[in-house]
This record gives sequence, structure tokens and C-alpha cells, in this order.
Amino acid sequence: MQSAYSNLILAWVWIFVGFLTGLILGLFFRREDWLGGYASFKRRMYRLAHISFFGLGTVNLLFYFTVRDHSFSGALPAASAAFIVGAVTMPICCVLLAHFPKAHLLFSIPVVSLLFAGVLTLADLFHHSSIPILQHLTS
Repeated sequence: MQSAYSNLILAWVWIFVGFLTGLILGLFFRREDWLGGYASFKRRMYRLAHISFFGLGTVNLLFYFTVRDHSFSGALPAASAAFIVGAVTMPICCVLLAHFPKAHLLFSIPVVSLLFAGVLTLADLFHHSSIPILQHLTS
């Protein structure tokens, strides 16, 4: 279970960082021209980075509670790592993209990582399910 504990730690750190980034962004949001104005691409990317701390912190928290009573083997360690990679790289990619819009392919790093983690988690849940149809799908 040690690997899933990393997801729990990351979850609460990310939620806290979400509060901090909200404080920082909140100091400037009243300025109409800040980061190019409310509807500017740069400002939207900063808002997405901010909200990704909460969203992906919550995803990692949910992963921890999903697997804490399971044997942490098979695909779950890889899913744990992929959820962490996705959470760490998403806000970085958002801020980089805000300043370098042509670097949009960077988003494939967190997105593929999170999709991979989700598939691995679902596969493990289906594999250990007590619902016959789900057991049949994974055998």
C-alpha cells in the first residue's frame, strides 16, 4: 500500500497548492488587462492550471480510497505512478502553454498518463469484481 500512500500525500499537497494559487491569482483578477484580459488564452491557461490542482488532487485522493483495501499489486503500482505523473505535469503544461502556445503537444504527457492510469485502475477493479459479467470481461 506504500505506493498508494504517495497518491494520498500528493492529493493533499495539490489541494493546498490549489488554495495558494487561488490566493495568488485572486490578488490580480480584478485587473481587466491582467494576463491579457479575462478571455485571453494566457489567462485561461493559468485558470486551468489552478483548477487542475484541485481536480487532479481529488482524482489522486479517490484513487487512494479506491485501492486502499485491495492488494497493491499487478497494474496498480503503475496506475499510481501514472496518476502522479499526470497530476504533476498538467499544471506545468498549462503554464508552459500559456507562454508558448505552439507547445500544445505537451498536453499529451498528462492526458496520456491519466488515461493510462484510469484504464489500469478500471481493469484491476473489473478483474477483482464480484460481478460475474465484469469477471468474464477480464478473464
